[in-house]
Amino acid sequence: MGRFLRESTVGREPLAVAMSGVRLGERILQIGITDRRVTGALAAKPGLSGESAIVVTDEAAAERARRAAADAGALVHVAVHSLERLPFESGSFDVAVVHAGDAQAAAGVPRAGVLGECRRVLRSGGRIVVLEAGTRTGLAGIFRAREPREAGATSQELQAAGFQAVRILGDRDGCRFIEGLKVDLQK
Repeated sequence: MGRFLRESTVGREPLAVAMSGVRLGERILQIGITDRRVTGALAAKPGLSGESAIVVTDEAAAERARRAAADAGALVHVAVHSLERLPFESGSFDVAVVHAGDAQAAAGVPRAGVLGECRRVLRSGGRIVVLEAGTRTGLAGIFRAREPREAGATSQELQAAGFQAVRILGDRDGCRFIEGLKVDLQK
């Protein structure tokens, strides 16, 4: 029985990586870092044919991101930069993943501004996935330190930033996954 359990969980990617839907060859941008394992696995997902970048607001977070990428064997560009204006050209990425716990902590940058910048650097048809604290169950739910954001708040912020087809992908294991699509009709 012990061998079965070990084999079934060894090498399994974190739920947040599976829910993000990042594929080989894509260009992914991560904003912030909350869980090193998730950040590293997401950075490795595009492989050598894709591109991976992480933007954080301080050097300590940058060092955590570099270690996460190294642990996952990923090549990643880590930038310490203000979230008010991301250091990338418009349309540079296929997927943006916002680690909401860290991005919200950025001093003086409204969340709407971060989401708007993510929209700017996404290509037409690109996706944004926001990872935020969700509903905790079991003992963690009983002893949780704080309540998660209201489920619809992030969806409304994504819509206000211009994303379409916004939906909650899931709320599991204390993490909520919200997705939006950048659609440009001016073609």
